[in-house]
Amino acid sequence: MTSSTIDRTVGQIAAESPAAVRVFEKHGIDFCCGGKIPVAEACSRKGLDAAVLLAEIDQAVQGPAEDRTDWLTAPLPALIDHILDTHHAYMKMQLPRVEARLAKVLQAHSDHHGDMLKALAVVYCAMKVELDGHLAKEEMVLFPLVRALDGGAKAGSFHCGSVQNPIRVMFMEHDSAGEALVEMRRLTNDYTTPEDACNTFKALYFELAEMESDLHRHIHLENNILFPRAIALE
Repeated sequence: MTSSTIDRTVGQIAAESPAAVRVFEKHGIDFCCGGKIPVAEACSRKGLDAAVLLAEIDQAVQGPAEDRTDWLTAPLPALIDHILDTHHAYMKMQLPRVEARLAKVLQAHSDHHGDMLKALAVVYCAMKVELDGHLAKEEMVLFPLVRALDGGAKAGSFHCGSVQNPIRVMFMEHDSAGEALVEMRRLTNDYTTPEDACNTFKALYFELAEMESDLHRHIHLENNILFPRAIALE
């Protein structure tokens, strides 16, 4: 953010930095139709300190620090905790949020982009349903099983048999999510926003692309590190 940011409008900041949208939403600041006022004025109306809000936006734009942990050698329980705290927590927050934003964009832009947005909603909502169940199965079945194995539990002594059984299901669901991500990119022309896109539309594409990136990292940690290590441990 530049020193002149405080004089820029909410809409300008949201358009240039889609990550700022979450901060505006958090504080109830209209970044779309009502985004034509300076951010300082918007903060004043909400009783907020503009400098604090802009610092929060800076942090959102910069994103999380890069993870430099060597997960090939770190303890398995630590890897599971990282997946839960970083990726599961993110998906549980973002899946319903993006679903609501997609519905809002579809309602506002159905005249010109209805067919594409309806197709996008079908793919996204199906992926969301599967991922909701996927996260639950990992948390209730697979992760406790891996923790037990790491703690010395006897291989094959679990109700699901070998750890490879739930892992096989997770692999298939990861493939399904990957196919959904590819299809959403195809439908959106690699998340290229149309010329008439409002800030909410731009934020939708930004968050879908960010979700794709997080899912890629999430699936990598499980497919390439957690699952092989758990199978080897058994």
